[in-house]
Amino acid sequence: MTDFSNDSSVDAAVGKPSIMEVPASVSEQVANASDDNFALRPEYKPKSIRSYVIRAGRMTQGQKKAFLSYWPKYGTSLFDGQFNLIERFGREAPTVLEIGFGMGASLLTMAEQEPEKNFIGIEVHPPGVGHLINEAGAKGVDNLKVYMADAIDVLDDCIADASLDRLQLYFPDPWHKKKHNKRRILQPEFAQTVRKKLKVGGVFHLATDWEHYADQMMEVMSAAPGYENKAGEFHYSARPDYRPITKFEMRGERLGHGVWDLLFERQD
Repeated sequence: MTDFSNDSSVDAAVGKPSIMEVPASVSEQVANASDDNFALRPEYKPKSIRSYVIRAGRMTQGQKKAFLSYWPKYGTSLFDGQFNLIERFGREAPTVLEIGFGMGASLLTMAEQEPEKNFIGIEVHPPGVGHLINEAGAKGVDNLKVYMADAIDVLDDCIADASLDRLQLYFPDPWHKKKHNKRRILQPEFAQTVRKKLKVGGVFHLATDWEHYADQMMEVMSAAPGYENKAGEFHYSARPDYRPITKFEMRGERLGHGVWDLLFERQD
């Protein structure tokens, strides 16, 4: 997520009124970018509270080139309306969506390890998007599409109800200060938005390394109508084999930090 520290887009990111217009599509931004001015913005619709901030991060030359070379293949836009799975992937297959994939290493690994599935990633951090599509393009990965956009907007406008087999929310911003807890993406309303997008039998998979956030996740999901905890009531799940262990996670484990996985299945 790029930091525009002197830009009114920061106010939009943290929930203050913004004078900035809704940004152009990523495709338009890439088409109009130059080597000296390659500042890309995520796509979004105006809203009062966001679950993320636009943080600093310069793109490497390789990441810039990735947008020019690979965005037409992997990129998709919030402003294109409902995502047609068969049209975009060229097949009907189980579909996994991940919100907030960071630099994309684990999402790319999953796409490579499960070629029989379609994968959709959502991220607002341009260097992370650039890194993912650069690696995916170099490896010839064909079962991946990417949004650089606000995840809630994408779910509302682009993802059909009952279309996902799994939705992944791994290590979201914990907003650890109590006054900021309202900015956490997992709220009761969000849990129901996700439930509508999952097929019956589909799984909402959450993971966090913040124990207090894990407790809130368990509280929200256990109270959410229409879900069943696959590990049993108020129990955390073991990490499924399909979720790779990240370098960040391994470093945390060496320092004695815990990681909590939650898997909740849509019942109706």
